[in-house]
Amino acid sequence: QVQLVESGGGLVQAGGSLRLSCAGSGRTFRSYSVGWFRQAPGKEREFVAAISWSGDGTVYEDSVKGRFTISRDNAKDTVYLQMNSLKPEDTAVYYCNADPSSRLLFKGTGDYWGQGTQVTVSS
Repeated sequence: QVQLVESGGGLVQAGGSLRLSCAGSGRTFRSYSVGWFRQAPGKEREFVAAISWSGDGTVYEDSVKGRFTISRDNAKDTVYLQMNSLKPEDTAVYYCNADPSSRLLFKGTGDYWGQGTQVTVSS
């Protein structure tokens, strides 16, 4: 029903910035809540941030508050994750996740996943 494609990952030095994009396809994508998760080598998948369908509600994991900002442009069917003041511990594969319910706002997982984009932060 919905397909997701992440982009924007790369290599950056500590203290730098990256902006990730999640492009969605499907008629109902604009009505979905969307979240970002990440998984580092040897670690469990971790919730990062989520946004409501309208963009008026956002949730962040404590470790990224004040540094990351999630937003969306429904006219472009795209959700963004602006990452500032990056740290080596932010290194991970970042995944976009979407669901027609509001479960992502409670840090749950949705039904649709992208393939991920690698973010590497050097010391």
